Amino acid sequence: MMPPTSAQRVRLDSLGDGAAGELLVKAQQVRLGLRPWHELHDAVRALTRDPVAADPESCGLFRGAPAVAFALHTARHPGYEPSLSRLDKHIATIVEQRLAVARARINRGALPALREFDLISGLTGLGAYLLNRSKDGELLRDVLRYLVRLTHPLTSGDDLLPGWWTSHGPSDQADPNWIGGHGNVGIAHGIAGPLSLLAHSQRRGVTVDGQAEAMRRILAWIDDYRICDAESVRWPGLVSRAEHREPLLLQSRHPERPSWCYGTPGIARAQQLAGVALDDCGRQRLAELALLDCVCDDRQLDLLEDASLCHGSTGLLLTTWRCAREVGADLRLAEAVPRLRNLRGQRVQPSHAGLLEGVTGLRLAENTIGDPEDTTRWDACLLLTAQL
Repeated sequence: MMPPTSAQRVRLDSLGDGAAGELLVKAQQVRLGLRPWHELHDAVRALTRDPVAADPESCGLFRGAPAVAFALHTARHPGYEPSLSRLDKHIATIVEQRLAVARARINRGALPALREFDLISGLTGLGAYLLNRSKDGELLRDVLRYLVRLTHPLTSGDDLLPGWWTSHGPSDQADPNWIGGHGNVGIAHGIAGPLSLLAHSQRRGVTVDGQAEAMRRILAWIDDYRICDAESVRWPGLVSRAEHREPLLLQSRHPERPSWCYGTPGIARAQQLAGVALDDCGRQRLAELALLDCVCDDRQLDLLEDASLCHGSTGLLLTTWRCAREVGADLRLAEAVPRLRNLRGQRVQPSHAGLLEGVTGLRLAENTIGDPEDTTRWDACLLLTAQL
């Protein structure tokens, strides 16, 4: 057999659309008794047969060594520990190098790229792996310290900007449609991701100096861009430089797609987690009411064209289900879950594999919602939960 090409290796190493993501559903099915162990072992051997990418520039939670390691860790089989131990050494090097680059950038007073800090490619995703893999440890605390520094403001021109503001557009590249850059609010690429990791860590008792204050700074910024009308309370996924200077401009915006990745559901879940971590019942209540507005607002639901996990109805369903399971959560969230399951069936169904945009994500979510033991908590990679 010819060795895999670079493109094929990326697909194998990908959690979002490759074999690493497929491994999650196989592991879940094994744990639920729906598939024999040997099928999972065969898949693991195929995934780890060749060297796994460990380049700090390109690897994150959803690609390369961290993606493969997350899948193996989630499978929770003692036979995978030798491979995990080897991968952990590479991941530690990746994190250390990424942190060094990020600290140097902060010391220069420059604005970050999204891929420096976000969940999908950046240090938030790597921190999520460390939290779920080791539960504690100095390297995780170093990531948390970095996130605390990220919340301190930076000056750009005449503006005082939040430390996570990027001079790029949403594609993380220079964009003439985003002069002055943007503030990303979402959980996949924006500040709701770091907020979620800080909250999950605090709930686990893993804290660093300034962690609670950092969460409050993020929450205060998110509050500035809350959009309110007669039907709902919601948030934008992106904030322009003009909207940063004049937040009232946002009030004329039409509702946006209520997705996990950029929409109100992911942002609300991050705030709910922070509310619980900070013992702030008012914040938890606000987040839950915003999510309830979302699931009851047909204007928003009509914007969900497909059933995918990342930006479709399955993401809304799973996020709502997770929010409903929090202690003290509004009981109406649980009551909304059956309606959202029906909604998912009414949207365009993906025909290809893949966790974020394919049938893999649908299978994982459906099995999770139907599992009273919450067996694998694979959606820790989405920061919707943390593994036990």
